[in-house]
Amino acid sequence: MAAAKPRRSLPEIEDIILRKIFLVSLAQPTQNDHKIVYLEMTAAEILSEGRPLLLSRDSMERVLIDRLSGVFPSAEPPFPYLVGSFRRAVDESRRVLSMKDLFVRSEIESAIKQAKRLLVSYCRIHVGNPDMFAAGKPAASELLDLIFSEVASSLDGSNSLGSGFSCPPGFLDELFSEGDAESLDPVMNELYEKLRASVERVSVLGNFQQPLRALQLLLRYPNCAKALVNHPNWIPKESHFFMGDGRVMEQRSILGAFLHVSALPDHKDFRSSPDVGQQCFSEASIRRPADRLSSFTTIKTVTNILYDGLGEVILSLLKNIDTKEKVLDYLAAMIAKNSARSRMQVDPLSCASTGLFVNLSSIMLRLSRPFLDSNASKREKIDPKYVFFNHRLDLRQLTAIHASSEEVTSFMENIMNAEGKEEGKNRILQSFEATTSGNNIGSFASNSKTTKSFAGKDKYSFICECFFMTARVLNLGLMKALSDFKHIAQELARFEEDLSSFRAMREQGATPQLENDIRRLEKAVEMLSQEKLCFEAQILRDGALLQQALSFNKFVIIWLVSLVGGFKMPLPAVCPMEFACMPEHFIEDAMDLLILTSRIPRALDGFLLDEFLNFIIMFMASPSYIKNPYLRAKMVEVLNCWMPQRGGISATASLFEGHTLSLDYLVGNLLKVYVDIEFTGSHTQFFDKFTIRHNIAELLEYLWNVPSYRNAWRKIAKEEEKGVYLNFLNFLINDSIYLLDESLNKILELKEIEAEMSNSIEWERRPAQEREERMRQFHSRENIVRFDMRLANEDVGMLAFTSEQIPSPFLLPEMVERVASMLNYFLLQLVGPQRKSLTVKDPEKYEFRPKQLLKQIVEIYVHIARGDHENVFPAAISKDGRAYNEQLFATAADILWKIGEDSKVIKEFFQLGNKAKASASEARDAEAALGDVPEEFLDPIQYTLMKDPVILPSSKISIDRTVIQRHLLSDNTDPFNRSHLTQDMLIPNLELKARIQDFLKSHGLRNQS
Repeated sequence: MAAAKPRRSLPEIEDIILRKIFLVSLAQPTQNDHKIVYLEMTAAEILSEGRPLLLSRDSMERVLIDRLSGVFPSAEPPFPYLVGSFRRAVDESRRVLSMKDLFVRSEIESAIKQAKRLLVSYCRIHVGNPDMFAAGKPAASELLDLIFSEVASSLDGSNSLGSGFSCPPGFLDELFSEGDAESLDPVMNELYEKLRASVERVSVLGNFQQPLRALQLLLRYPNCAKALVNHPNWIPKESHFFMGDGRVMEQRSILGAFLHVSALPDHKDFRSSPDVGQQCFSEASIRRPADRLSSFTTIKTVTNILYDGLGEVILSLLKNIDTKEKVLDYLAAMIAKNSARSRMQVDPLSCASTGLFVNLSSIMLRLSRPFLDSNASKREKIDPKYVFFNHRLDLRQLTAIHASSEEVTSFMENIMNAEGKEEGKNRILQSFEATTSGNNIGSFASNSKTTKSFAGKDKYSFICECFFMTARVLNLGLMKALSDFKHIAQELARFEEDLSSFRAMREQGATPQLENDIRRLEKAVEMLSQEKLCFEAQILRDGALLQQALSFNKFVIIWLVSLVGGFKMPLPAVCPMEFACMPEHFIEDAMDLLILTSRIPRALDGFLLDEFLNFIIMFMASPSYIKNPYLRAKMVEVLNCWMPQRGGISATASLFEGHTLSLDYLVGNLLKVYVDIEFTGSHTQFFDKFTIRHNIAELLEYLWNVPSYRNAWRKIAKEEEKGVYLNFLNFLINDSIYLLDESLNKILELKEIEAEMSNSIEWERRPAQEREERMRQFHSRENIVRFDMRLANEDVGMLAFTSEQIPSPFLLPEMVERVASMLNYFLLQLVGPQRKSLTVKDPEKYEFRPKQLLKQIVEIYVHIARGDHENVFPAAISKDGRAYNEQLFATAADILWKIGEDSKVIKEFFQLGNKAKASASEARDAEAALGDVPEEFLDPIQYTLMKDPVILPSSKISIDRTVIQRHLLSDNTDPFNRSHLTQDMLIPNLELKARIQDFLKSHGLRNQS
């Protein structure tokens, strides 16, 4: 019988297992295994101490230090050795489970556990102090490679990061979970810097996902999360020679590199790769639509992966009580250091990129989502005093909805004074209650909305902070990006127009200079096309992002309305200061977003717009609430986008129908805005008003065709005949005259430039810059003519349909001569002797429709004449000394017969011409009978005999009432000294009126009252 195998002692078993783990030997190895390191010096020291050459728990740290410190040519470098040893320890842990002796198994398990802790501890020391042991690859890089391998995915493909060196189970848990945070700081500082570098200058088409997953993995460990927010570059402090603080935040902060990942273009010094525009949208005009759609889908997919990952990172940090405040500080710093992004022109070297702020916009919208319920029930959590007293965001410097900076400061002082008094009362009450049983102290405290400290410096809720931060980030991010997109699209359209013209010129004969011009323009068009498509891919094609932004803005609107008492009209007589002091961009961003999404097919599908419509109707004509007239004009533009005929957007098809607030206020408010926009205070107010009134005119025309709104219009015309409605008609006439006159003059200029270009020989002799400038002038004038003619057509159309059913305001004394002069001027331009000079090759290109215009002008003449029961209109027509010509009526009638106008209208128009002719004859006879009229009886402006003289209170000058009333429709000042003047300030000059009547009687003329 064979001898029994000698049983090993516990120390011997421990020695064998620890040697397997650490790959060391204390005796000369009998086998030539290059992985096993013979620690000869260590063995000698142990023998000199009289101890057996066995590796034990007591000696393992000494052995490990000697293994790491020694120079062993064939041995693994420190980091892979430590990780490998941990892996072998895990393997040995599994093996010892089969041991039958429970005591031995327990002891060995304890030794292995101690070995694992020791290995992790030295791994941490090595990464934090890479020069302590033998040199090799930087330890932080090796650790990051290990983490990359841990989070690798098959989707990473050939761009996968890491060395392929897999992470042993539980290693990272022990590395990052064990030990105090301070011992981790050196490790994490270097690790986060390496992680930041791994996504630096990476676009959404690059491998950002693996580093992002690595960051998410690290933040599962509280120690790593704290290390991130305590990193020296969490909020970078250093300044940079050529970068501003905003760009430094993006380039140097750890999160900044992740937030920079984007599909959007950036400044050339910070451009990411792969280049999204070049890779997805180069030569887009010749790519198949399916290819472009595929690119859109890819970019949308990866950006949403980015949004989700970044959102998870921020949310996990906010949920951690140890990191929450520093995350809010980071967001506030990013906002503060990039406040200049709100300017029209942004310095890309000073501010963070648009891509970063679009990403941040998406993250903030995700954070806001929990309190954006359909009833906006969490709005009570948002304290308007945050604007004045929070310590993170400087919101007081922003333009307020209505309050001036002085008014904001005064309001803050009032709050502080009021709260100071309340604080004094609280201290007295608390002192009193402290001397009693104290039974009511808890109930008193529970009634307080927030925990107060002096001057309103409350501890604001997260919902409140998130609300205001999200609003600012959207303003600097998503809304600025949409503005950039609009400017890129406009610039692209200009270049494409120029390129089209130059190519057309090439067909007449190419020259080297012309070819250079075409190549330069083709390059510019290619670059702008790529940029435009990148914006479209990341933003405009992301319906979910746009609807999230709409939901947030809807919440903002509902909250703002709650500051004025809710959705009800009329508004309080005095604007509440809480509302007046809120940032203006809260409203402007909402309107801009509505305008954009209303023009994107299906972007508004399923989204309820009623609160937005209520808000617009409440505030669009309320300058005492919203000071900026251009902001109120944007509200009109939103409504214009929602008209049913605007492409038939299903979300807005029935928005106006049966809407109570609209039926009661919409028409009247549109008329008010039409009038108010005349005086914006801007140096460009004269030109701005036409675009705004174009939107109003289209809306009014639509509403006129809805019976319920037409009835509201008639009611306003009757009730406000001497008020806003008369002002509206006056400006409508002013605009019509200006627009037609400007259009016709520009048509003559276009014909002049066309003649220059048709002479190809002379044209080619001109310098390229001059030719390009003339081309731009030509296109600019084309656009002006097209726009002005469109507006002129709209205005004349509105005069036509309103005069048919509401003629009386046109016949008021202060209006009838203005209307007659306008119609006479239009008639002169359309059928007068110079009409042939207005012949253009393609009149429809400029929306110049002279036949249609003539028909409408004649219809207005006839409509007013039908309502003229006192026969004042013919006299007003004939009194116009500038454009009236009796022959024009016959000429116009002949043209109308030829183009097929209604015979009844032509006959009435011809009869009106005869009446005007008779009135002109009567006026000449009366003038001859009067002879020389005393100068004091003549109106100082028109030099006509006054009928109802009034005295102007400031200048003391007498003027005819009709003349000054007409002037006041456009300008509320005394025409002789510019002092303020209104109709109720006019003083009847009864004595002068009596003398004028006596003068008329003395010459045998009828008394004119």
